[in-house]
Amino acid sequence: MAHELTLDEFSGMLGNLYQGPLEDIPWATFLNQLNQYLQSKYVTFILRPPSEHSEGLMVNTTGSSSEVTASYNKHFFALDPFVGLPNRQVVTNSEFLSRVDWEESEFFKSFLEPVGVFHILGADIRTSDGAQCRIRVSRGREDAEFTADDKALVAQFIPHLERSIQIHTQLNRIETERNLYAGAVDQLAVGTIILDEDGKVLQTNRVAERLLQDKDGLKLVNEGLQVGNPRDTQEFRRLVKQALQSQKNNLPSVVEALRVQRPSGKADLGIIVRSVPLSAWNEGKQCPSVVIFISDPEQESSAPQEIVKALFDLTPAEAQLAMLLANGLTLDEASDALGISRNTARAHLRSTFSKTGVTRQTMLVRLILRSVATLG
Repeated sequence: MAHELTLDEFSGMLGNLYQGPLEDIPWATFLNQLNQYLQSKYVTFILRPPSEHSEGLMVNTTGSSSEVTASYNKHFFALDPFVGLPNRQVVTNSEFLSRVDWEESEFFKSFLEPVGVFHILGADIRTSDGAQCRIRVSRGREDAEFTADDKALVAQFIPHLERSIQIHTQLNRIETERNLYAGAVDQLAVGTIILDEDGKVLQTNRVAERLLQDKDGLKLVNEGLQVGNPRDTQEFRRLVKQALQSQKNNLPSVVEALRVQRPSGKADLGIIVRSVPLSAWNEGKQCPSVVIFISDPEQESSAPQEIVKALFDLTPAEAQLAMLLANGLTLDEASDALGISRNTARAHLRSTFSKTGVTRQTMLVRLILRSVATLG
């Protein structure tokens, strides 16, 4: 039997429960604490129950075996009789099934008994946004059965666990969307750098990271940016300061542009500086305050040829030629790169014009670069 929680103990566990969505392994700290206070063998939280079509997503307390988890996900979930519990109600296996039915079940004999589990306490949580979660607490046959006090202890956390699940779901959705949009910007070969309210770098995408590593017109110095020559850097800092002031004064987003020469002699970088509007309830340090967009004319289009081929109904040879032209090669240079004659290249180009409805090479390049192919 678990000892009664003090107010400080309950407050600490509740804090860890709400901290759970931010942990590397969600809710691991809370689950281990619950396991300790209930003097149980394991605590398992199933965020997504397994099915015939997908494996489950579950978090186990320290000491649980990954092999056991895998076997449940792949096979034993279908035999588990301790499922479909009343929503948000804490029950034990002895309340849900007779002792005879429990001990004679294939699930108990093949899965639980070999790992020393006999008593189980649990609750199912079905949230308003469709999540179906389960929490299970287990003890061995030699351990005491779960008591009414044990059930009451877990029941105190169920409403909070449900809210924490909803927070986790929302954060996960936001993170997924952020990664999707960030990936799209990467595919468009646009560098992005986000600055905080002190003008220090908070985040960069892959294109910007490559440009910073090259140190060719763009450098990171003491968490701040230097662009081009000292005069360019001075102008850049003025634009950043102006954008920060606009944000602090809650003015419409300021957008400024700057062209930066590169020491290597490569084509100039194009830079856009704009303030980031904050929400009405935004607070705290290290908030996104300014975003820098960088275009590099030397960056080649990364549109997959298979996508270009499918979008415009081109042959493989026509798609190859079109991509080389989109990346700045002349027709002669493209024919040399492909190892074909100029006449053959011209024939491919005429066929491509016919299929895409354009009449000039510049129009074809613009069509490809503005299509969804670059997001492929």
